[in-house]
Amino acid sequence: MTNARRTTSHRHRDRRRIARKPLAGSLAVAALLGGAWYATAATDSADRDSGSGSSTAAGANTSASESTGATAGATATATASSAKTTPSTTPKAVAKTPVAAAAATGTLSPTSTAVPLAAKFPYLTAGYNNTRQWTRTSTAVAPDGTLRVAWPAADGVHVTPLNAAGVRSGADTVVKGAKEVGGLVAHNDGFALLTRVADTNKWKETAAAIIRYTNGKQTFRTKLTGTASNDTSPGLDGQLTWNGTKYGAYFVVHGAGGFADGHFGDKLAYISAKGAKLSGGWSWGCSHNEGIALHAETSGAFTSLCFDDWRSGLFVSTGIGAPDVAPVVQREQCWAGYCGGSFPGRTGDLVKSASGRYATAFASRGAASAKKNSADSSGRGWTVTPRTSTHQVAVAFMANRNSGPGKAVYLTSAAGTENVDVHIAPYGKDRLLVSWESLKGAKCAAGTCTGTFTGTHLRLIDWNGKFQSADKVVSTRISGDIAVLKSGALTWAYAPVTPTYASPLNGASPTATSLRIARLTP
Repeated sequence: MTNARRTTSHRHRDRRRIARKPLAGSLAVAALLGGAWYATAATDSADRDSGSGSSTAAGANTSASESTGATAGATATATASSAKTTPSTTPKAVAKTPVAAAAATGTLSPTSTAVPLAAKFPYLTAGYNNTRQWTRTSTAVAPDGTLRVAWPAADGVHVTPLNAAGVRSGADTVVKGAKEVGGLVAHNDGFALLTRVADTNKWKETAAAIIRYTNGKQTFRTKLTGTASNDTSPGLDGQLTWNGTKYGAYFVVHGAGGFADGHFGDKLAYISAKGAKLSGGWSWGCSHNEGIALHAETSGAFTSLCFDDWRSGLFVSTGIGAPDVAPVVQREQCWAGYCGGSFPGRTGDLVKSASGRYATAFASRGAASAKKNSADSSGRGWTVTPRTSTHQVAVAFMANRNSGPGKAVYLTSAAGTENVDVHIAPYGKDRLLVSWESLKGAKCAAGTCTGTFTGTHLRLIDWNGKFQSADKVVSTRISGDIAVLKSGALTWAYAPVTPTYASPLNGASPTATSLRIARLTP
């Protein structure tokens, strides 16, 4: 493992999401310390801030399939994004989907169970420019097939136990003082949660922590940031994985002293089954990481993805802190909300095939041009000019974790349609499910868009990117981590509300008093 030490001049959008413009004088600082973000932001636009016990058991009821035909508003979007395509770096003109592929969508019909909640769930989060985003939930499957669902509430993070059918099987465990669902691992006797907890530091910000519960009792609480490491974590945008022996926790950090004081990067930490910190990972990695994904490997370093604004793109960064020599998945303009959002809660994930290939899906604006930033004396900064104002759904494939991919496959191309909340998951033995939400009539500014919600789209592709179905527009939401059951069925939790993206989220989030546990069987 390489603990890549970097000195950048990047200052992260603070968590209050207040718009500000960098001063022109910052360019001199950028040239001195090797940062590219100041140079691009000062000339392009203002940057935007980023965000990034127990309860009584309740019964559940089951509903029939929630799949729907495309509504009148969704039909045009589904047609535009159902075109047969070949790998390409930019969206191409649409074509009519083959009849055989259209017939295959009949299987894309999620069912769900309702789970009443013992506390109110604030199901929306204000993102860049107060853009409406789903508050992350995380669904995880234990080895014995039972489920755990983590969701935040005013009194902490609740972890709800469910049986294999998605029905509540007991009271919530409430992790008091926990501030965010950053990742969840389910065990037969409990769970491990990546979250944020109170801490004492110069910024008065929270610390990242992994908390393990066994048979309803906390067995360890390990802080992953602190004064000794000169870092905090005011917003995780994280991922937690487990390979049967150790945990991998990947999350955003804020420098609180030392070489990175005041700057933002990311951290990968390994923790033992008993909560001890292990060697490996890194203390400072991708700058202003706008998206995190992590896949647990049976041995060696876990495979990670990051959206790095300094290098302006999506990178695989396995075993190294900063992706100076890592494979480039795609060049993107990755600052102030211009990337697709945060892995894995709001854009894609990292899926591994039986043969060792990888696939990831993300919301992409493409690159009309991508070149080294001459103002960056380190030679590592990039300036990317986006090709489109709206985000399109892209999928990239990698032969292995040490090789860059071929050209991305685009699933959508309608210029006036914004696509958000992108996810990817394995579907049976040899296919992938890609999902996203579409907004027609998109109006975009500073990398974020408002528009009229036109549906949740489901699409099947194979491991070469070839379409295996047309779009299926469903009423089910996919608003958090997707878990894979032993049977190969997919399951996830979501708030049963109709989305609206017509205006930013100002003020407190609305709340829900139930979740639906969806299931999609190949």
